[in-house]
Amino acid sequence: QVQLVEAGGGLVQAGGSLRLSCAASGIAISSRAMAWFRRAPGQERKFVSAISRDGEITNYTNSVKGRFTISKDSAKNTVYLQMNGLNPDDAADYYCAAGRTGYRTALDESAYVYWGQGTQVTVSS
Repeated sequence: QVQLVEAGGGLVQAGGSLRLSCAASGIAISSRAMAWFRRAPGQERKFVSAISRDGEITNYTNSVKGRFTISKDSAKNTVYLQMNGLNPDDAADYYCAAGRTGYRTALDESAYVYWGQGTQVTVSS
């Protein structure tokens, strides 16, 4: 059984930082593209960041470039999203996702087959 368990969300003031983690079980993240998506209230789920299965390629949506960093620790089977300079527009439920086999990396939601339950990020202004 595959599980992705996110942690690290919470309430932070604008300008602050959080580090999200996604612990995987049942799959090896070293063989999967991994990504973070987010859904703000009343909006669709959107791509935030992805890291290729070999860890060599990272992608970010434009609004988080320079502020967020995705990384992974294959030994811990865990993916991270370091979020700095948070602003109210970053407030959302953040979801970790694992890609389908065969994808080195992907930005589209359809490429991801396993999803975590989400962790909430709230940013006060």
